[in-house]
Amino acid sequence: MTEAYCVKCKAKREIKDAKEVAMKGKGGSERRALKGSCPECSTTMFRILGSKK
Repeated sequence: MTEAYCVKCKAKREIKDAKEVAMKGKGGSERRALKGSCPECSTTMFRILGSKK
């Protein structure tokens, strides 16, 4: 159960079809994030995750 903020709906919603992806970070590093879609309006949603330890 992962929630993220939908910019289009202006509400926190459950991410549909969430997948973990790697995004570019500062200094050439990578940041982990969840990418999915909003169940209401199908807009792409992101949630940045903490680093793996």
